[in-house]
Amino acid sequence: MIDYLHTPPAAAELAGLLRQLGMPARGLLRTGEAEYRSLGLDDPALDDAALIAAMVAHPILIERPIVVAHGKAAIGRPPEAVLAIL
Repeated sequence: MIDYLHTPPAAAELAGLLRQLGMPARGLLRTGEAEYRSLGLDDPALDDAALIAAMVAHPILIERPIVVAHGKAAIGRPPEAVLAIL
């Protein structure tokens, strides 16, 4: 288990997780966080690289938990979502 609020992932690691999840960076953002609004991350012109950079700089923006097992990843909300990869 990695507590990425205290040990943020590098951009390459986050990009790899997104590939495993099969989703764009926008899908991993916590849109209810104050940082999301203050950084203007709702701008549709922002590409994955910009969104990944924002998540690396502000790890509170990363949806959690993320479970990785057997070369696959799943967001643990709801918790049953991880059963398919275990």
